[in-house]
Amino acid sequence: FIHASAVLKLATAQLCVRPHHMLCQSASKQPYLSTSCSVYEHSADVVVIGGGSLGCQTLYHLCKLGMTNVVLLERDRLTAGTTWHTAGLLWQLRPSDTEVELLAHTRNVISSELEEETDLETGWIQNGGLFIASNKQRLDEYKRLMSLGKAYGIESYVLSPAETKDLYPLMNVKDLYGTLYVPKDGTMDPAGTCTTLSRAATARGATVIENCPVTGIQVKVDDLGVKRVKEVETAHGTIQTPCVVNCAGVWATKLGEMAGVNVPLIAMHHAYVVTERIEGIQNMPNVRDHDASVYLRLQGDALSVGGYEHNPIFWNDFSCCFVFSKHSMVCVFLLSLLVCFPPESFTADHKPLMGEAPEVRGFFLGCGFNSAGMMLGGGCGKELAHWINHGRPEKDMCGYDIRRFHHSLTNNNRWIRERSHESYAKNYSVVFPFDEPLASRNMRTDPFHQVLQEQGCVFQERHGWERPGWFNRGGPAPVLDYDYYGAYDVPKNTDYKYSEILGKEYTFDFPPHHDIRDECLSCRNAVAVFDMSYFGKFYLTGPDAKKAADWLFTADVNKAPGSTVYTCMLNKRGGVESDLTVSRLEPSPAHHPLTPESNGKRHTCPHTLSHTHTHTHTSTHTQMMRLCDLCVDSRELLQEVLNSDLSNDAFPFSTHKIVNAAGHKVRAMRLSFVGEMGWELHIPKESCLPVYHAVMAAGAKYGICNAGYRAIDSLSIEKGMDLRPDDTPLEAGLAFTCKMKTSIPFLGRQALEAQKAEGLRRRIVCFTVDEKVPMFGLEAIFRNGVPVGHLRRSEFRFAIDKTIGYGYIRNPDGGVVSPDFVRSREFTLERMGVTYKATAHLKSPFDPENKHVKGIYG
Repeated sequence: FIHASAVLKLATAQLCVRPHHMLCQSASKQPYLSTSCSVYEHSADVVVIGGGSLGCQTLYHLCKLGMTNVVLLERDRLTAGTTWHTAGLLWQLRPSDTEVELLAHTRNVISSELEEETDLETGWIQNGGLFIASNKQRLDEYKRLMSLGKAYGIESYVLSPAETKDLYPLMNVKDLYGTLYVPKDGTMDPAGTCTTLSRAATARGATVIENCPVTGIQVKVDDLGVKRVKEVETAHGTIQTPCVVNCAGVWATKLGEMAGVNVPLIAMHHAYVVTERIEGIQNMPNVRDHDASVYLRLQGDALSVGGYEHNPIFWNDFSCCFVFSKHSMVCVFLLSLLVCFPPESFTADHKPLMGEAPEVRGFFLGCGFNSAGMMLGGGCGKELAHWINHGRPEKDMCGYDIRRFHHSLTNNNRWIRERSHESYAKNYSVVFPFDEPLASRNMRTDPFHQVLQEQGCVFQERHGWERPGWFNRGGPAPVLDYDYYGAYDVPKNTDYKYSEILGKEYTFDFPPHHDIRDECLSCRNAVAVFDMSYFGKFYLTGPDAKKAADWLFTADVNKAPGSTVYTCMLNKRGGVESDLTVSRLEPSPAHHPLTPESNGKRHTCPHTLSHTHTHTHTSTHTQMMRLCDLCVDSRELLQEVLNSDLSNDAFPFSTHKIVNAAGHKVRAMRLSFVGEMGWELHIPKESCLPVYHAVMAAGAKYGICNAGYRAIDSLSIEKGMDLRPDDTPLEAGLAFTCKMKTSIPFLGRQALEAQKAEGLRRRIVCFTVDEKVPMFGLEAIFRNGVPVGHLRRSEFRFAIDKTIGYGYIRNPDGGVVSPDFVRSREFTLERMGVTYKATAHLKSPFDPENKHVKGIYG
């Protein structure tokens, strides 16, 4: 039996089976576009494979960018894949500013743009959306979403149980804390949407071919040894093309194999049921009960109900024995034929797979949408089209970029299966600021891992790496093998300290590890050691390395050997792809561990490859670890460990040299990420532990402590910045990193010059709040009561006992955001519906002259 529900009082509802075209295409009366399946010999600028939401949206947006020689291939009929069974729900609010913007574009395309362009109805129904909160933490999350929505002009309301009852009379509200109501949420019709998209695209010159399965993708190797897409083979002919877009949904992995591309997703059966007619349900909003892990989609005078359980059925393990976990329909009966089990694809981090594959140039991904492909389709289709046409998306899509995963993970079946399972099981979990995955951990560790774990390190996982998060006073808390939350007869981990610690962090208040205060204050007042081996290290070599560096880096890095320069790398639009330090090295003998020769592995960053058409080589080196010794006492401590004079005259800020540390050669760099005097020690892998133990022994009398990335986050925000590829150095207050006063050209310079001449339409601003209140980012920013942006990041400043945050603000009138615009008005920040008076700063209020990093105190 399906468990009884506290959500709806439906005394006589029954389950029934309807054909899928009735389930998901009821609003569409338009026939599918019929195109001959004959391909013969043909060529195209782009071939999109897959006629679902993402494929049709990508095709449409490519045409809107002026690309007409584009082809969409569908193995069956449009929407015949995972799109046919989608609920088609569109919720405007998610705990990500980028996703809110992507959803807004989807809504605009579906609700107005397509109908205006084609005179065809897409089947959009604006019936509103209602999120149910069964506990305080969930309601706090909804309040955060409401505040973020104000920054984007999205109408939403947090309702009491009584107000919810008035809105939705059939709902049982006795156990509710409240709800979040968004009146302009709605429902999309998959068939109507995809048909209209395809018609709009073909009207602009595109070709849509149904019943045309792809049988192969041929790849060629160019003169530089780079693999590129050559052609697409089908049962009806071959298409010559330099670009393929994999929008094949659950079949995307097989399509990737044809080109030698790893597509790390896994298919699972997603169950849903459809009720008989329910009196009084008409015109009610769609409902999400996140705590019960179910959704209820209005379907005329009935409901489609789906959910996400902890024991989903993997595609190869089909079973009809699914039972909802808690909330479903009241008084229902279950027969095996009355529940639908269509497939859905899930990924390792619950984010889609997009962008150009690192293995093959011209092979793009648009798949793995974790049951959100319909609602994210418009925004992601637009960004993917821009990616293909211009080399990069307009928005910050780093969290979706396939290159976020290391190549050692994307073909690891255990990692894909475990992490994707956890994504499914936690699909509706509260998104807390400090959550960490439990699946497939300890995949990539450095030499410090064991010794730090023994000292109570609570590790974070980033890109497969285990990096220090913070240090727990209660002793070691190792990460154990994944237990699938007790599903599939896997014994559930017991006495699991790491999991218990994470559970205590699940709050929107100050978490228990707010005791990172000790780590932060040790850094400010004594000395702390950070393991930063997780940071990437690349070597740019070759006869044209200087020429490449001049073009890639915004700062003038043509300095003497031994210098280190802080700089940015931009895209053509002037957005910051990366901020980094560039160190000029002395030529050294072959196989020297601190200036290694190329290991033959070309760096997969297309930003570098696309813009260095010279005799250069970019290589990675993973055998070099990074230990940072920072703070006011770092000079005295390291002077006892290193055989070099560390005075300001002998070892100035932003320089580096090879020194001896406890009998081991290391490269010492005088840099700081936290605003204090300090050094980085770049250490060969085999020397890591001896050097670490020497530093800790010498630092005992100075009160040395280990510190992690949570402390770095808190400390670094005091020096202030937040960068994404859609931010420019001028907007971010980093104009000093750009060689604008020279005549040296660099990538993005023209965009910066134009922006400087026109004036900034957005600008980063630092805000401090006198009240001791936790903020984590996404809080709305108001200028004289008018929303002008939201915080990108926020932390608590232990040195001054205040909350500090950074956000980019805009002028509501679209005008220039000048310093006077910031200084001339009052600002407030809204957190979970409550406003707090804030002080705006154009520079960091902590050491604004940057004296500390230069060793100037007092």
